[in-house]
This record gives sequence, C-alpha cells and structure tokens, in this order.
Amino acid sequence: MKFDKSRFKNYSLWVAIIALVPLVLSGFGVAIVPATYTAVTNSVLAILVAMGILSNPLTSGITDK
Repeated sequence: MKFDKSRFKNYSLWVAIIALVPLVLSGFGVAIVPATYTAVTNSVLAILVAMGILSNPLTSGITDK
C-alpha cells in the first residue's frame, strides 16, 4: 500500500484533526467547549462541504489550490 502525502495538503484532514482535539479532551474530562459543540461543528462542516471547500484530493478533476 502506497502512502499518499497529498492528503496532508487537504483542508478536510486539518478540519477533522482540529475538530477531534476538543472531543478527545472532553473524553478525558477537560471541558473546553460548550455543550452545543457537536451541533456547531456539524453545521460548519456541512457549510464547508456545500461550498466545495472540503473535497477528496484523489478524485479526478478536483484539486485543492
């Protein structure tokens, strides 16, 4: 299996990592986000996907520039 480094240039990877950090911290009992964090995150990600900002870099015809 070949490791594709182009995924690190993808916005969706970094958005997912940034969204994951508060969830992991809340799992350890560190409350740094409001209770509505999941709803807000889902709304923001849905808007980004609808605008075409988040995409798969391996899909032919779509590039992140």
